[in-house]
Amino acid sequence: MTDDSTSASASDARTKAPAHGQPLGRDPDAIALPSALVDITPQQAGTQTLLRGLAILEAAANGARDLRSFSAALGTTRSTTHRLVSSLVQARYLRQVQGGYLLGPKLIELGTIALEQMPLTTVARPYLQSLAQHTHDTIHLGVRDGDDVLYIDKIPGTRGLEMRSRVGHRMPLASTGIGKAMMLDLETNAWKKLLEASHRALARTSFKPENRPDVGTFVQRMTRYSQGGYTFDLEENEASIRCVAAPVRDASGAIVAALSVASTIPYMPEERMEELIPVVQREARAISSELGWRAPQSNRRIKR
Repeated sequence: MTDDSTSASASDARTKAPAHGQPLGRDPDAIALPSALVDITPQQAGTQTLLRGLAILEAAANGARDLRSFSAALGTTRSTTHRLVSSLVQARYLRQVQGGYLLGPKLIELGTIALEQMPLTTVARPYLQSLAQHTHDTIHLGVRDGDDVLYIDKIPGTRGLEMRSRVGHRMPLASTGIGKAMMLDLETNAWKKLLEASHRALARTSFKPENRPDVGTFVQRMTRYSQGGYTFDLEENEASIRCVAAPVRDASGAIVAALSVASTIPYMPEERMEELIPVVQREARAISSELGWRAPQSNRRIKR
């Protein structure tokens, strides 16, 4: 891919004079992208085309479908955007369809390889399967990605239920049991900030969970969870869905992932959630042991 435009022109395109009545700034239709992909300094001119190509893929993943949307996201001219998009189509990173562009098959290939190369999924799979067979419920494995949990494996339950989660799906950490399990070692202020981030993220969606605890209730629950080494999702992420989760640690003792058992309220009353705590913890600790973690001598769950 070649790009003969300069950083200055990109900056001008991003801050060009708006239509009457609109404030000066980015195009209102622009899709927010990581600053590293769009704010390019002259010293980075050699990587400009690569970063813009990646920014187009980010924009496509976030819903951009046509050249106008890509140009607004990147702050580039239509001709520059067209050259970049054409190269990505040729390389199969994008595919052209009626009405615009979608992510291409090359990304599916690379994504599959990336998952295969992630030892965690390979190590954890037998334990997830064991948990699925024992509970008959949906099993998730996730890792932290910023303020979100990224689902990297899922085994559907056998009760005929379907959930919104899928491999590659992201949800706010503080609204999910599996996400909260990755927050157990954090300080109270971090819990509060992640809860605020969760509320902001969910406010932008059409989906609204049944329960959204206030800060005080959330901190109280997280304190109890931290002492016990587990977490619950009490319909904070999806209506009628509850889950029990536990953290996965590496050789250093750091939380690197979490797993959860999820089902609907009829199959997940409070009594059963309590019974599942040691079951989920057992599999999480087994995965942790595979990653080199060793339990402390006084590793007994605190009674509530």
